[in-house]
Amino acid sequence: MNMKELKKRLTDVFRDVFDDDSIVIDENTTADDIDDWDSIEHITLIGAVEEEFGMRFKMGEVSGMNNVGEMMKIIAERGK
Repeated sequence: MNMKELKKRLTDVFRDVFDDDSIVIDENTTADDIDDWDSIEHITLIGAVEEEFGMRFKMGEVSGMNNVGEMMKIIAERGK
């Protein structure tokens, strides 16, 4: 999967989780950039991303993610 496809699928997940079709993400997007992205919604988001991509994040990966780019990098590496 290329990064463009990954970003599109991830954008769809974000829009679904946060119920907002206007969300546009990029590699630098953080919780500060999206209304309602709090610790509870973060758990929901991680679960939805794991389901979409058929993978599981490790606890250290989840706690170490500072932006969407880091999430994309992990997903891309697992997709190889």
